Amino acid sequence: MGFQETVKQWLAYYEEVISLPHQAERKRELRDEEDLFMLLCFSELLGLPNPVSYYTLELYPEMLEHFHDWHKRMGMEKSPLTGIRCC
Repeated sequence: MGFQETVKQWLAYYEEVISLPHQAERKRELRDEEDLFMLLCFSELLGLPNPVSYYTLELYPEMLEHFHDWHKRMGMEKSPLTGIRCC
C-alpha cells in the first residue's frame, strides 16, 4: 500500500467522521422536501388549486407507491382522496 492510498483512506475516514452527525439532519430535510413535493402534486385532489397539474399528471403512477407513507406521516389515518385506496 502506497502513500497516496493511505492518504485517500484517511481522507475518506475524515469525511465520514465529519458528515456522520449530519446524516439524520440530511435525511429529515430530504423527507420534508419530498412531503412538500407530494403535497404540491396532490393539492388539486385535496381541493387546492394547482397551476401545474397538467405537468404532474405524468408523475402520479410513480408517486402512488409512496402515497400511503406520505399520508401517514402527515397524520391522516385514511387516504384523504376518495379515488385512491391505499389503506
